[in-house]
Order: sequence, then structure tokens, then C-alpha cells
Amino acid sequence: MRIRIVDAFTDRPFAGNPAGVLLLDDVFPDDDWLQNVAMEVNHAETAFAHRLPAGGEADWALRWFTPVAEVAMCGHATLATAHVLHSTGAHDGAVRFATRSGVLIATPAADGSITLDFPTAPLTPVAVPAGVAKALGAEPAAAFDTGPDVGDLLVELADEKTVLALSPDLKALGAYSSRGVIATARAEDPALGHDFVSRCFFPNLGIDEDAVTGSAHTALAPYWAPRLGRDDLTGLQASRRTGLVRTGLRGERTLLTGHAVTVIEGELRA
Repeated sequence: MRIRIVDAFTDRPFAGNPAGVLLLDDVFPDDDWLQNVAMEVNHAETAFAHRLPAGGEADWALRWFTPVAEVAMCGHATLATAHVLHSTGAHDGAVRFATRSGVLIATPAADGSITLDFPTAPLTPVAVPAGVAKALGAEPAAAFDTGPDVGDLLVELADEKTVLALSPDLKALGAYSSRGVIATARAEDPALGHDFVSRCFFPNLGIDEDAVTGSAHTALAPYWAPRLGRDDLTGLQASRRTGLVRTGLRGERTLLTGHAVTVIEGELRA
């Protein structure tokens, strides 16, 4: 079968977040095979999708695996899968994915961007856990639980410079949430094209730092929208590769918009 590597949340190769994408002919193979392929691809996520019968609530079934585990939600690999479906002619127009997080919709636009319709993460204020500041190397101003689908601890830091300078103790960070930690701050200069910055560390999933995390923005959007007074914002994920995510808070749903680029296409023989 064909396997592709797609850079998501970017309009140029070698930026954004790379994801493996496999379009399957039939139902999902056994979980061990899926996990082994994801381990072999060795990117933050590998997406597996197969077409569903016509007339149902979704068009394709979709699952996501990191090199070490299946996850309940992944934004960048969903964007990458929608990009492959549209660029290869396998699907036209909006595509509905059946996933562990419910039906997720990806809608292409004339400019080549794709908008994902995801559930908004519920944010619950929590006390800053003892030890998080030491593990991060910075003192959080506030902390929030992001609910079961995202599974992160969201922390706001003093400013953009602090987020950019983080060099955390990844082993220690793994103790504070099921997936990892989202560190965020208000943009220092919104004229540069982004309203807030973030970095995401997921040591429990075998991902020291994720390049661009769509699912994290389902928590970042409801966090920053009331603080900045606008429902439509742009987030810069300040990893080494970097990427931009346009967010639109729509109550219980969050829209995530970005581009994607296929950089590798080959044949999986296993």
C-alpha cells in the first residue's frame, strides 16, 4: 500500500508537524501491526484511514498512533489525512472522519487550507502541581486540566520569551498528566501574525516535544479567546520546526485551520 509523509500546519516542506498517512483498502488490521508501522515511521503520529459504506454519519474511519501508543485525538495527522484524500482525488469536499473523539469534519478551502471541526476541550482550573515549575524551568502563573480527549496540563507562563527559552526535564514532566504539558503565553508582538505562543511536551507518548499540535489548540483557543476578546485567533507553536494554527472558538466546537504539504510518498511492503 502507499504510505505518505505529510508536513501539517505549514505551507512549505520541512516545517510544521510531519505525520505518516496510510489509506487502507478495508477494515483496520490488528493493533500490533498498526503500532509497529507507527513505530517504524517514527513521527509524532501515523494516521490510518479506511473508507466507510455510503449513507452513514461518516465517510472514513480514522485512527492515530504515536511510536508507542494509540491516541484519542490528533489534529495534525487528521489535517494530513484530509490533505492526502483531497490531493489524490480519493475524496472531494468536506470529509467526515469516525474517530474515538466522535465525528470530526475536515473542510478544504479554495486557498488550499483545510479547516478541522474538533470538540472544544473543557478547561478546569487546578492548583499548580508541586514540582512543575522545577520540571519546566519556569514558574506557571496558572494551570488547567484539559479533559480526557486532550489529556494535558495547560500552564500559562509569564511571557513569550519564557516559553521560547524552556528546556524542561522531560522525565519529570511525565508525572503531571496523562499525555504531557502545554506551555503558553500571550504573543509579545501580535503584529508578527500570531496572538499567542505555545510549546507542547509529551514524554508519556514518546514525543519529547511535538512540532505543531492541533489537539492542544482545542484547549488553547478557549483559554485565550476570552482573555484576548476575540473568538478567531492565530497560535504560533514555537518548536524548532514551528507552525501556525488559526483557531475559531465556536462554543463546544473549535475550528483549526492550516495547510499541509506531502514530502514523501512510497510503498509499504510489510
